[in-house]
This record gives sequence, C-alpha cells and structure tokens, in this order.
Amino acid sequence: MASVLASRPRSGHRLFAAVLVLAAALRVLVMLGYDTAMVYWYDSFTYLDTAVNPRPNGAFHPAGYSAFLWLLRPFHSVELVAGVQHAMGLGVAVLMYALLRSRGLPGWGATLATLPVLFDPSFVRLEHAILSDLQVIFLVMAALLVLARRDEVSTRAAAAAGLLLALAGLTRTAAVPLVGLAALWLLLRRGGWRRVAALAVAGALPLLAYAGWYERHHGRFALSGSDGVALWARTMTFADCSIIRPPPEEAKLCPNGTVVDAASEYVWAPGASLNLLPGGRFAHNDLARSFALRAIAAQPLDYLREVAANTALAFTWEPVPHPDRIRPTSRFPHGVWSVPDNELVRRVRATYDPDIRGMRSVEPWGSVLAAYPYPWFLHGTLFGVLLLAGAAGSAGRRRPAALPWAFAVFLLVAPVAALDFDHRYVLPAIPPACVAAALAVHAIPRARYRPAAVERTTVRV
Repeated sequence: MASVLASRPRSGHRLFAAVLVLAAALRVLVMLGYDTAMVYWYDSFTYLDTAVNPRPNGAFHPAGYSAFLWLLRPFHSVELVAGVQHAMGLGVAVLMYALLRSRGLPGWGATLATLPVLFDPSFVRLEHAILSDLQVIFLVMAALLVLARRDEVSTRAAAAAGLLLALAGLTRTAAVPLVGLAALWLLLRRGGWRRVAALAVAGALPLLAYAGWYERHHGRFALSGSDGVALWARTMTFADCSIIRPPPEEAKLCPNGTVVDAASEYVWAPGASLNLLPGGRFAHNDLARSFALRAIAAQPLDYLREVAANTALAFTWEPVPHPDRIRPTSRFPHGVWSVPDNELVRRVRATYDPDIRGMRSVEPWGSVLAAYPYPWFLHGTLFGVLLLAGAAGSAGRRRPAALPWAFAVFLLVAPVAALDFDHRYVLPAIPPACVAAALAVHAIPRARYRPAAVERTTVRV
C-alpha cells in the first residue's frame, strides 16, 4: 500500500491526510463518549466465548472473527478491541484511497469516495461494536486493492487475494462465494489459468481446512450449521405446501399459521414449525435446507419477488424498520444499555473481560456525539445511484470498476437471498460500491482540447 501512495506526488495526499485526521478525531470522541465497547446479546458474547474456547461454532458464526478476538484476549479488554477496530476502520478508507489513486484518480476524487466510511455514524458504530462486520469489510477491500490496482494481476497477487477472501469467508460465510467471483473475473479478463489457479487454491485451502475442523467437532463437513435454517426462514414468507408437496418428513416444516414481520424472525419465533421440533432448530439444519430448496424450486418467482422486495429496502431515502422492532438510525446513540445476566454472559466475564457490561454514554462527550451532524449521510437512494454508476462503468473486459461493483452487488443481495434484509448487512457493500462509482466516473471519456493556434502577424516597417 505504501508503494501505491508513494507513486503519487505528496501534495496530492494532503487533502486525504487532513480528512483522515478529522476522522481519527471523531473516533477518539467515540472512545471518550462511551464507557466501553458496544456488545450485542448472543452475537457478541458468542464470538467472545469462542475466542476463549477455540472451536468451530455449531450454529451461525464461523470462527474467523473469534480468532481476531483471541489475539487480543491477553489484554482482557473489549474496549481495546473497539480501539483496534477503529484503527481498522481508518484502514478501510486508506485501502480505498490507495486503490483509487493507483487507478489514476486525483486526490480530491479518491478522498470524496472515502467520506461515507470515514464519517457515517453507521460505520463508526460498527467499529465500536463486538461484531464481525468490520473485519469482513477490511479483508474484502484489501483483496480488491491487491486485485484491481493494476491492469495485470500477478500470480502472487492472485494468491494473496484468494487468501484474503477466504479469511473473509471464515469471518462471515456469505463472503465465501467472493472467491469464485474473483476467479471468474480473472477468467473473463483472460488473466491466465496460472493466476486463476493460484487464487482458487489459496482461497480453497483455508476453507477446506476449517470445514475439516468443523467435521471433527460436529460430524459434518461444512463451515457452519445454520445455512439450512436460514434458507428455511427465507422461504417462510412465501412457501405454499399445496404447491411444494413435500415428503412427510419435510412437511413438518411447512408454515403453520405463525406470522412474523420479517423472514429472519422465523428463526427465533417459538411457534414457528421448525422450533416445535425436538432437539432445537439447528439439529434439523439438513432437513430445513432440503425443504427450502424444494420450496424455491417449486416457487422460483415467489422467491425472487421476496428477495427483490427486501433488497429494495436498501434504496429508500429514509431507513425502513425491518423487522419492526429494529429502528435504524443515522446518529450516535445516547443513554444506557444493559445486557442480560445469564450463564454465557457470566462465562465471558470470567474468561475474557471481567468488566464487560452494557454500555453507557459518558458526558459531556456523549451529548456531543448525539448532536453530531453528518451532512454526507448516504441515503439509500444515493447508494442506488452509486450502484447504477458502477454498473455503467463495468461494461467491457478491461473496465476496473467491474470487480468492485460485482462485489458490492453480491454483498448486498446474498444475505437477503440466504436469510433476510438487515440495514447492518448493507454496510459491507458500500465501500466497494463507492470505489466502483469513482472508477466509473473517472473512466468517462473527456474531450481533449488543444490550445488554439495564435495567429502571428509580422509587421514590417
């Protein structure tokens, strides 16, 4: 990355350096404004518990993020974890800037593309939370820099990108197909079988190794034990068993009259058919997957309609609550948040951070954050414009916007297709979308002007 930046005149980086300092000051303010990191019941504590007892989680979360938490475990501080993640958030912007400058964008243009990542409260809040999202964003952007900074991709760069994308997949399984997407991009560019093979092998080996580790613990060669449960929940918004006609064993998973306001809520709804089966929902993951695939095959248009309708929620001007109990906001929260007192929370306190607790605002900084104005808030409609611009700049085999645009679209749609829409899941798609749009605008042909010839008149005396 340093070599990319060094190839540009230093004066071209002054604007970005000034913006980066302001963004770092905002993150210092966040560290002062809250007394600890933001923790979420179940997700955060599951990650922390897996970091203390390294093992492949049997349900939703692969162990990639927990490995990161394990590295920081000797400090016994989730607040330190948040501080490191804030630095990673700044690093995401640096990766974006380095990629855009390497493709010839001026300093102001590359800086403009990084503003949502640097100043949007949604991203900064994500950095302050014990969640895996930021690590996925960082790894994906690092892979994009390695692949797209030059027209020709070396074998070593392809292998490095494959490894980075595999690590992203081990952090969140929705990112696993990015390895195949990057390999396909190389093929379409005629990058050579050697480079494609290097990317595919470097990406596949860590995933296969983890799946083998998972099999040792759970008896199934996989990355997680929730893919079937998630896809089953996705089908509950449209499944009609009079059309599907499942076999008797799968018929137990048909809709039973329980209605909730979002597909993901079926995973946890006590009255949903899957949760009425003995042994717990994840014990029936394979059966749930079989039912879900049968439902999608029988009702493909209904499935696509649901995916399209939920994906469209990303493009509304103001965020729409989904599900209704979640009220998305573009501001920093202010107040006090508690966590339940149960066995998992007590175990994490005893083994990872004895001071872990809910979060509260610290005055006067908390009030300053609550009043923080974010004039560059990326409304969903503007995000849609970015995607359209990136799409327009992706036509053609050599267009550099193609790969970041494809990554952005996949990261946006894949979670919806596999489970449900979530405003938090939109955030990983925004950095590659900003990069794709900036590259597309930069690639617009510009008229070239030559200075008009000045007629010279010779005066003879």
